[in-house]
Amino acid sequence: MGGRVFRITGRLAALAIWAGAALAGDLPAPDAEFPVADMPQVELGRLLFYDPILSGGQTVSCATCHHPRLATGDGLSLGLGDGGHGLGPARMVDPQNLPTHRIPRNAPALFNVGALEYRSFFHDGRLELDETRAGGIRTPLGTEMEQGFASLLSAQTMFPVLSADEMAGHLGESDVSRAVRQGLMTGPGGAWDILAQRVAGFPEYRARFDEVIGAKPVHFTDISDAIAAFVAFEWRSTDSLFDKSLRGKAELTQDQKFGRDLFYGKAGCATCHSGLFQTDHDFHAIAMPQIGPGKRAIFESGAADEGRMLVTGDPADAFRFRTPSLRNVVHTAPYGHAGAYAQLEDAIRHHLNPVKHLTEYDPAQALLPDLVGVVDTTVMDDPAEVARIAAANELPPSALSNGQVQAIIAFLGTLTDQDSLDGRLGVPATVPSGLPVDQ
Repeated sequence: MGGRVFRITGRLAALAIWAGAALAGDLPAPDAEFPVADMPQVELGRLLFYDPILSGGQTVSCATCHHPRLATGDGLSLGLGDGGHGLGPARMVDPQNLPTHRIPRNAPALFNVGALEYRSFFHDGRLELDETRAGGIRTPLGTEMEQGFASLLSAQTMFPVLSADEMAGHLGESDVSRAVRQGLMTGPGGAWDILAQRVAGFPEYRARFDEVIGAKPVHFTDISDAIAAFVAFEWRSTDSLFDKSLRGKAELTQDQKFGRDLFYGKAGCATCHSGLFQTDHDFHAIAMPQIGPGKRAIFESGAADEGRMLVTGDPADAFRFRTPSLRNVVHTAPYGHAGAYAQLEDAIRHHLNPVKHLTEYDPAQALLPDLVGVVDTTVMDDPAEVARIAAANELPPSALSNGQVQAIIAFLGTLTDQDSLDGRLGVPATVPSGLPVDQ
């Protein structure tokens, strides 16, 4: 991500080696738990993931915003779902179906989200395991949530199809968008039921579901279970150089070791980016800049995205967002819940002095497709809103030299797993609906 790689020699190298030995007990265990793959279900999920049939207007698939060519994201700070065409930075608005908003938050990468350690999803954790709730899951739909999905990841895949900006589409555009606008999500005639019947109407899909669930009617939970099984299988990332070093099968270079020791030591990165996938699965306020509309309470207009507080209602959670995993992180730009930083080094430097970098943020570094009439800097142009974000910051300033920053970047490169970047099954040439597949 720019800059020279910091090289260490002599006394400094010896100190780094000593520090690595001292940190050995702080490094994560090299193995994680994943569900056992059912390959007919995985292969069915692959087709559904890439098929636009699951969007209201049948123009957007899961892969539109989570494509392997773009490290399972979309390469944009904030994406365009319904009303756009093209992939990644080349995505453009459709003048015949003009979107009115950007997707309010950055599309997160999908690496390892099938691991059993995941207990919440979305930047604010609004979908999470909760034993006090019916079905054991807290969801944005509360008690209206469908029952019978196989995992939390399966439940997560049920929600993008309900978002007008992502997949459901504009009011009146389709039977799905009309159902969503009327609040009909579950039950007969609801958005999920409409989509399930759509899919089951294609003989190839029906035959594949017969192999997975038998002859019973297809429910959306069957669709979401299949997509979740595919995502868990396709983008499992557990064979990086870092993983191999934990298993004693490979050695990091001195630069990488020095960066690792900073990451797990002086730099304090692992305070939040802990565990095998470099996330504590918790929520923190670090004064990340907000571009675009953000998510906010329905009654608010023009206010900054308050993150976790929108879920819990607790003012202490204001501007807290979920710690992202750092797997394949050198490939998953842009960074931050709003994709504010296009370069990894800039995102790292933000952590060294969050308030300073917030107040000095230049929105020109964001990667945004043109959307006429949309102002993306409403929050950052409002000193009072910037001050609110700054006041919630939990991360104290810290000092690292340029060389130390470059060493951390060198370590982060060891989290790359090429097999997971490529995907195990790859992009299908066609899907049963016959709709075009983003290649």
